[in-house]
Amino acid sequence: MTASEVQPREGLVTDTSTTTSRPTSRRWMLKATAALCVAFALPAAGFPSAHADQGRNSNTAYVTNSEDDTVSVISARTNTVTATVPVGDGPFAVSVTPDGRTAYVTNFVDDTVSVISTRTNTVTDTIPVGDGPSAVAVAPNGRTAYVVANGDGSVSVISTRTNTVTATIPVAFAPQGVAVSPDSRTVYVPASGNDTLSVISARTNTVTATIPVGNTPLGGVAVTPDGRTVYVTNFGDETVSVISARTNTVTATIPVGAPQAVAVSPDGRTAYVTSAFAQGEVSVISTRTNTVTDTIPVGDAPLAVAFAPKGRTAYVTNANDNTVSVIDTRTDTVTATIPVGNAPRGVAVAPKHTKPSHEVGPDTPRPRQRP
Repeated sequence: MTASEVQPREGLVTDTSTTTSRPTSRRWMLKATAALCVAFALPAAGFPSAHADQGRNSNTAYVTNSEDDTVSVISARTNTVTATVPVGDGPFAVSVTPDGRTAYVTNFVDDTVSVISTRTNTVTDTIPVGDGPSAVAVAPNGRTAYVVANGDGSVSVISTRTNTVTATIPVAFAPQGVAVSPDSRTVYVPASGNDTLSVISARTNTVTATIPVGNTPLGGVAVTPDGRTVYVTNFGDETVSVISARTNTVTATIPVGAPQAVAVSPDGRTAYVTSAFAQGEVSVISTRTNTVTDTIPVGDAPLAVAFAPKGRTAYVTNANDNTVSVIDTRTDTVTATIPVGNAPRGVAVAPKHTKPSHEVGPDTPRPRQRP
């Protein structure tokens, strides 16, 4: 399969013709084609009944199942689904607060964000946001969640203390993904409508720069732990753009087949890029040389990828076979394959419950921090 045969994520606006002919029901679009490849006849997959993962003492992965309207909760210790959480209509992306206590899930069809307590694995709040929320990122300081609305070209800024939208930022047409710098001062949003990356100041909630990247960036964006480099996947021309965060310019372009999502390891040495070919693979990029050093076979139509906090493990969602691949990053091999719900899309890893150094709930005082 060539990249031209691979289709973008269903339901996402990618150009003006898509917008004008957009069907009334986005649920129909979710079902009409699956996330990336081929003719997508997605098989049903069973999973355990929901129950709370009380007293969590290991890392936990949260996986959005876009056709089941659920989130699968995976124990990193046993590589099994320990709970299934009902959320909104068409869950796409998920992000977890730094202390691991809360997960935010974007529901593409009903234009909401579900807030999940990771202690009880229940939805504790639902936040209305913009049209077609397709991506979410919680800032490293834990104070703010940024939600990209693909349909109306905006970013909703959510206070994690009140779970309310405090600002709405216009960005370029058809935004797809979002990432936040390690110091929480800068937000990056790629847009497939004009092949750019919007750079947002978290202090002023305004776009401060617009960077041309490759053709059709479908949402893959990640920042290195030192904050110096940003990686953006360009699905249309099968490349990854490497951007200097200091100069806001592209400094390198890496060929990668049908790139979809990207994540940088916690030590900053490696970037994993999911490639949306039918056979499914993850490209391993050295951030020192900006070259592909290995490819890892995974499941069918890999969409999202996330590293565990210590970086020893990575999780990849495979939309066509309803599984999650678990990768040992020391050997770059798949060590487990976990059945989840129907059409898994987003994935995030919550660390063990910790005492927060910053406030993420309404009852905890927030420390002062320089802007």
